[in-house]
This record gives sequence, structure tokens and C-alpha cells, in this order.
Amino acid sequence: MRLSVSKYTWIILLSIMFLSARAQKHIQQEIENYVQGAPFKMGVPELPKIPDFKDSITAHGAIGDGSFLNTMAIQSTIDLCATKGGGTVIIPAGIWLTAPIELKSNINLHLREGAILLFTKDHSKFPLIGKPGSYTVMSPVYGQKLHDIAITGTGIINGNGDCWRPVKKVKTTAAQWTALLKKGGAVSNDGNMWWPSKEALNGEKYLKDIRHKGKLATEADYLPARDFLRPYMVLLSDCQRVLIDGPTFMNAPKFALVPKRCTDLVIRDVKINNEWYAQNGDGMDIGDSKRVVVYKCTVTAGDDGICMKSNFSKKDSGKGATLKNVIIADSKVYRGHGGFVIGSNEGGGMENIYVKNCSFIGTDAGIRVKSGRDRGGLVHHIFIDSVFMNDIQGPAIVFNSYYEQNKGAHVAAPITRTTPKFEYFYISHVYCTSAKQGISITGLPESPVNHIYFDHINIQANKLYEAVDTANISFHEVNIRSCKIIKVTYLAKWYSSTQGGNGDV
Repeated sequence: MRLSVSKYTWIILLSIMFLSARAQKHIQQEIENYVQGAPFKMGVPELPKIPDFKDSITAHGAIGDGSFLNTMAIQSTIDLCATKGGGTVIIPAGIWLTAPIELKSNINLHLREGAILLFTKDHSKFPLIGKPGSYTVMSPVYGQKLHDIAITGTGIINGNGDCWRPVKKVKTTAAQWTALLKKGGAVSNDGNMWWPSKEALNGEKYLKDIRHKGKLATEADYLPARDFLRPYMVLLSDCQRVLIDGPTFMNAPKFALVPKRCTDLVIRDVKINNEWYAQNGDGMDIGDSKRVVVYKCTVTAGDDGICMKSNFSKKDSGKGATLKNVIIADSKVYRGHGGFVIGSNEGGGMENIYVKNCSFIGTDAGIRVKSGRDRGGLVHHIFIDSVFMNDIQGPAIVFNSYYEQNKGAHVAAPITRTTPKFEYFYISHVYCTSAKQGISITGLPESPVNHIYFDHINIQANKLYEAVDTANISFHEVNIRSCKIIKVTYLAKWYSSTQGGNGDV
């Protein structure tokens, strides 16, 4: 008996629906297990509820040859799917050139194996969004105030970021620098930075001039600075029930993956690849969000790898930390300024963050906690357990309360709303075979880093331990050894520094 095409199609669709339901159930079980293992109470993030309807961008005129601009086809597929109550927008194998696209509620953007979503180098296709006096460039993948959204599949999202990003000469070989100059663009007056265009080079000064004049800048006023206003590659703001599962995000104009003010966020099996020289090329920056589970991810970054941020808002005042109940597990960071990073923006506060079973290879720092007097807040009850590091270029573990602020260092200042406060960190089972420094802790005279508990730490480093403006730093089974065939071993079976804690080993 031969099946008709329509019957065959329905069988395929039903099979896909069955497999999707099984995958969703599996993910649900995984995140429940992570939440049960957390050292604090938090709710299990809700997964998005995506209707069964499916539609392919090829049904709306998309051509995957790498040269046809598919913006209208992709956006119309998303919009049509949304009008039907939502569903899955399928991006099949091919190279799909496009300008920015905007997600809608109840939509799963699904990139099949072999799919490359490639964003155009034509910056005129990137609209400015915002309000008078504050505009920015629309992100390649953008969503705001949405619910039940997903980005899934095994395809690739390529932001074509090298046409946006400046490049520091010190991060290139002579041949690479020559190649950049041949591309055109502009070079800073000191010869140390290449920019893709003169507008990008002059953008910062241009924006300062507008603001200095007190002008309420319009969208038209901002246009000359568009090349300078590099967008985040994927920006999801004020969204509920978000799943990002499977894709590769690469070559971002700035930060690759930026969920902000999201509730019930799950990021699973994501690969992020920004070149190590990518200026401001963070991997993922999670800001002001609640009930978050990130796991089985792999990141290579030009800046911070997996980063936590929070920002003060008057509407959130008195409501506790704006970033709360976050789990980062079973993930890897290769290269980057830091493996797991807190800061530098912490004005909204952070509480209940759990990092478990992660590996950091070749990063500038392993565990990096940073802030400054102009951007700090209360960061407390942070749990970091089972972290494995190798070839760390700087400190394996660092706390820095003077980030980007050398003036007035170590001179007491009045405590304000933005004073950094780092306390009650529990760091255990951290192993590092090679680092420039073991542990470095720098607090403020008016706000010492305090109640930091180290348990079962084993680090090989050239420089061992230093602490300035700290209090109640406790060590249990801590072994920091010199990489240089050794004269000094800093070994604490159980040691607690309670008064000032200043020292250098």
C-alpha cells in the first residue's frame, strides 16, 4: 500500500511533534535535577509552551544561497506564525542572509543542521531603536516583552561581527594588521586601534558632543554614530519562559547572548564562539533575571565568558536582588577575560548563584569578581563548587573592587548606593594546574570583601595569595603551590582571617 504525499507529510509532522514532546520532557527533568541540587531554594524554571503549528521560511520565498536578502521572508514567517497563536519557524539547511529579525511570543526559531543564519554587513539595514535622547542599534535577533519563546536546533547564527568590531593592534600579528589596513577603515591617532569605518572611530566623540550640548538627540542625530553603536547579537529583554537549546552563536558585533530582565530562562547545550581578539566580545551576559539554569554550554570569548550583571532601577528599589536564583553547570569556557564572571555592573544586587562542575581553559582569570565604586551593589550568597582550570593567564580566583578605577585606590570613601559589597561566597573543590597567580582579593577600605570561605582548593601558580581590605576570609584544606619548582607552599588546613586580612604571599 502506498501512502499519499499528504499522509506521508502528516506522519513526519506527527513524528516531529512526538520527538519534540519527548525532548521537552527530558529537558524538564534535567533542570529539575539541577534545581534540587542547588544549595538554596528556588523554583524550577517553566519551559515555554509552543503550539504545534510549524512553518518553513522557504514557504515564504526565502533562498539559502548566501546572497539573497531574506529579511522579509523570515520576518513574515515569524509574524504569520504569531497570528496563528504561535509555533515553530523552521530554518532549513542553507546560508540565509538577513537583516535583523524580531521574535514574537509563542515562537520557536528552529535552525536545522546545516542552517547558517548570516546577518548582513550592510549597516543601513540595522534600524535604530529607543527614544529621544537614547537610541541604540537593533540587535540581529531581538525580542522585548515576550513570553514563551525559544531558539533551538543545531544550526549557526553568525553576526558578521568583524564588520562592526574595532581591533587592537597588540592582539594581531604583523600580517593580520596589514590585512586589516588593506580592508580600509580607519586607525586611531595613536596607531593602536583599527576601526571598520571613520564613523565608528569618531562615534564616541560625536555622541559626547551631542550630549555636552544638552541636545535632546533624535534618531536622525544618532545615525552618524550607528557604526560605533555596535549591537548585542541576541538581545531578549523583559521576557518570560525562554529556552535556548542547541545552536552555535558566533562572530558577534559585541556580546553574543544577552538575556535581560528575564524570568524562567533555560540555556542548554549552546556553543558560543567569539574570536579571542573580539573587542567587548563577551559570550553570554545574564542580567537582572530570575530562575535561570544554564548548562552543558561551551564558550570561547573575546571578553568575559559566562557573566552575571545587575543594574539599579528605581522600580526595583526595595525588592531585593534583581539577579537571583541562577544555576550555571556542566559548562566550559575556552579563552576569554574570565571563565565565570560577576560584574562589573552590580547596582541591582545579586543573590543565590550556584556554579557547579565547570572547566575554564586558557582564560585570563578563572573565577572573576569585579566592580567599582560607581557601579557596585550587594552581591552575596554565591556558591561555586567543582571548578577545574588550566593555563590561566592571570589569577585563578580574583576579587577586584577597583575595576577601571585607579584614582583614589585604597583611600576610604563614603559608602553610597553604588559601593561594591562582596560577602558570603562559598568556593569549594577548585583545582587549577597552572595560573599566574593563585588568589587575589582586593576590597575597599569602607567596604572590605568579607565572609569568603575557601574549602578544598588546590592551585599551582607563580604568585600565591594576596589580600587587601578584607575580613573574615576562611581557608580549609587550601593548597596553593608555586609552579616554579618550589620554594614556597601556602597551605592552610584551617585558617580564618578576621581582622583586615591584608597580606601577600
